[in-house]
Amino acid sequence: MNLQYTGEEKIPASPDKVWAFVTDPQKVGHCFPDVVNVTVQDATHFEALVKVGVGPVRGTFKMKVELVPADSKRRIDMKISGGGFGSTMDLTSGADLLDAGDGTTLLKWSGQAEARGPVAAVGGRVLDAQAEKLIAQAFGNVRQQLTT
Repeated sequence: MNLQYTGEEKIPASPDKVWAFVTDPQKVGHCFPDVVNVTVQDATHFEALVKVGVGPVRGTFKMKVELVPADSKRRIDMKISGGGFGSTMDLTSGADLLDAGDGTTLLKWSGQAEARGPVAAVGGRVLDAQAEKLIAQAFGNVRQQLTT
């Protein structure tokens, strides 16, 4: 099952401050919803263990994440693969950091996911709604961390 998402988040911080945050594996890893643990391998790779619940399918997913920062310091791409309890997922996403003025940054993001196994079998509408909620929550967590 293939899923695609787009959205944006206005963050009350400068693009440079947002960039420093989104390129830090430790900080980004802890923005995943229901994160249990983050293990950083190097400056662009980390693993995250997260709780997942889609309909009746519940458990933990182990996610391998690669951050791919652009030289322009205004775009970050992310490659995620992983799975758990017989399901797998691959996700590619990217975000552009735009100076919105007044010391704020507009984070325009998009992503595409492919799920296989029991999670995908739950059904498109349930999986789609849950994935959209989790993505919005993750970007909301970035905004919250940069606000405090």
